[in-house]
Amino acid sequence: MFAKAVADSAKISASDMDCIDFVNMEGRMTAGRLAELTGLTSGAITGVVDRLEKAGFVRRERDESDRRKVFIAPVAERMMEIGRFYELVRRAMRKQAEPYDDAELELLLRYATESYRSMLNATTQLKTMIETAQKEKPVRPAKPRRAS
Repeated sequence: MFAKAVADSAKISASDMDCIDFVNMEGRMTAGRLAELTGLTSGAITGVVDRLEKAGFVRRERDESDRRKVFIAPVAERMMEIGRFYELVRRAMRKQAEPYDDAELELLLRYATESYRSMLNATTQLKTMIETAQKEKPVRPAKPRRAS
């Protein structure tokens, strides 16, 4: 809900905001990498990048060594505009962490990191299951039409 409120203030959709988060976390990346991270199709990513570029949050940059390759790069000034909202989250998280000692925080961080990796692994397994099931699904012949 927090990210949705930030997205609303930036006049972009929540799913576009998710893409901004990935670009902020990883930095400059290809559209293919963004599609991989989000699970969106290449066509959908093109639309997202178009909207984010129009809103000034990202820019397309050609690879200097391979002009066919295009990177999506964050626009720092625009990212800082929405980043200021996240200061509220940082303060809240800092306050929440105060009662814990370093060993406890290290345990919580390890748990969160391992949980994230487990979720990524489960997501990959799910995608593989779905793709396999779709490939194995028998194709039913079309029913013959009656002449009228």
